[in-house]
Amino acid sequence: MQDTESTESSFESHPHYSNKIEPATESATSSTFEIVLADAAATQAFAEAFAQACREASAFQPGLVVYLQGDLGAGKSFFCRAFIQQFLPGQKVKSPTYTLVESYETELGMVRHFDLYRLCDPEELAFLGLRDLLVAPFVALVEWPSKGQGELPSADLTLSLQPLGAGRCGRLTANTAAGSLILKGVQAISG
Repeated sequence: MQDTESTESSFESHPHYSNKIEPATESATSSTFEIVLADAAATQAFAEAFAQACREASAFQPGLVVYLQGDLGAGKSFFCRAFIQQFLPGQKVKSPTYTLVESYETELGMVRHFDLYRLCDPEELAFLGLRDLLVAPFVALVEWPSKGQGELPSADLTLSLQPLGAGRCGRLTANTAAGSLILKGVQAISG
C-alpha cells in the first residue's frame, strides 16, 4: 500500500499543480498562434499537427495539460477526437459528456479526455480520482476547464475555438515553457 503522505507531497510538487503559472520562454508575440480553420478537414489537420508536435517534443513525459475553450459546437470534441485518433488510428472516440472522462492508452502514455460541461461542483474531480489520472506519462485534454476551477492543474496550453462561417478560428496560447515548445512545433508543422 502506498504512503498517502508521500503521495500528497509528490503530487503537490508536480509542475501542473503549482499555483504559479510559469511564463512561456518566448516573447509575447510567439506565445500565441492563431489560425483560421476553414472546415472540418482543416480542423482535423490542425489536430494532427498538434499530435505530431506532442510526439516530437515528448509531451507525454512529464505530462501535458491542455484546456479547450469555446461555446457549444465550437469544435472542441472534434479536435480531441482527431488528436486521439492520431495515436490510435481507427479508435472509436466517445465524447465524455456524461462520464466526464474517457481514457485512451497509447504507446507514449495515456490520453485523458475530460468534458466538464456537466460537472456540478469542482470537488467531484477528486471523487473521480483526478490525482491518479494525471500521472506521467499523459496528455490531458480538458473541455470546459472553468467548471473544474480550483481542482484542475494549470494548463500548459489553452486552445480557444470560435465558430467562423463553415469553419472556426483557433487560438493556441502557451502558458508554460513546455507549452511554448509544443506551440513552436505546431507553428512549424502548420506553416
